[in-house]
Amino acid sequence: MSSATYLAQGPRVAIRRISLQDYEEYTALVRESAEMHRPWMPGRPITTREAFESYLTRFEQPLHEGFVICLRDTGAIAGRVNVNNIVRGTNQSGTLGYAAYASTTGRGYMTEGLGLIIQFAFGELGLHRLEANIQPANTPSLNLVKRLGFQREGYSANFQFIDGAWRDHERWAITIEMTGAVASRQTS
Repeated sequence: MSSATYLAQGPRVAIRRISLQDYEEYTALVRESAEMHRPWMPGRPITTREAFESYLTRFEQPLHEGFVICLRDTGAIAGRVNVNNIVRGTNQSGTLGYAAYASTTGRGYMTEGLGLIIQFAFGELGLHRLEANIQPANTPSLNLVKRLGFQREGYSANFQFIDGAWRDHERWAITIEMTGAVASRQTS
């Protein structure tokens, strides 16, 4: 994938919008990571072309944005991030959904990539606040948002139906002020 298609780049990863051309690689990663994701991800894994096309349809709406995190040296997908339930007006907020994959987890790619997504969301998308809802036992995900400066705001009992049961979640958020980006936006 050409770097010209990237929305933002870091030292090791870059972000771009997810597309139909990602079907084979994306679904292979989902299959390889199914057991790792099972306790944490809602819904059925996206493993068919029909399910993938349906997933992409969400991003045709102004309420959702879909991205992949790619390795800069190869273009291979290392993770995915959605900005869901975007609210405009006086809120300018969105909810994050993300996934690392078994073959690339534990190398810091999600930290770097999600950091790029946050910058993009607060810049290009014009958002002010991002929220992540995470099950209390999902230590890798909790550590990820902590590294990026999110703050814990609360606890939501029986928040989402996942893996056959209603699961509690911790509510974490970051605002543009917490990143220091608001000062650079006002001076530019």
